[in-house]
Amino acid sequence: MSELPVINDIVQASQSLGLGASPAELHGGLTGWLAGGGADLQAWPAKVLADDNMQTPEPGSALDRLRQATVAQLEDRDFAFELVLADASEPLQARTDALFEWCRAFLGGFGLASGKRPALSEEGEEALQDLARLAQASSDQFDSADEDEDALAEIEEFVRVAALLLHGDCVMGSRHRQSLN
Repeated sequence: MSELPVINDIVQASQSLGLGASPAELHGGLTGWLAGGGADLQAWPAKVLADDNMQTPEPGSALDRLRQATVAQLEDRDFAFELVLADASEPLQARTDALFEWCRAFLGGFGLASGKRPALSEEGEEALQDLARLAQASSDQFDSADEDEDALAEIEEFVRVAALLLHGDCVMGSRHRQSLN
């Protein structure tokens, strides 16, 4: 099982390539790209950020390890997929904003890879609609810290499962259909 690189390593690698995206945006876009059926490419930032002039991450770099770990986690049958958001020591608002950024980037990557009308299950359609609602949300909507911590944990879990469900619909389902033919 591949482990995700630590957030600070992702930040440094992103900055060294001149990427203007947060770790949450990079991981959300990468996950969306892969869940929508996008190819596992070393040059993934160019595809996910829709800029063919972007440099390719060096083999073994934090961004390359991010790709490898994300692919492995999405394929893992034990549902070990994790989200890269903000450091747990960050304030609640920063972590919430990172989750909403992740969702926006996921939708962008997913749309780039899957096209206009991906073949989704009813649950997949609902999950995609819910992710779209989260992508439009803002951390200003929270009131009480204790309730908000619990709500954030529940939303993170929902997003994690939604990403796995969409990956299952678009990638695993088509692989299964191909193996049946």
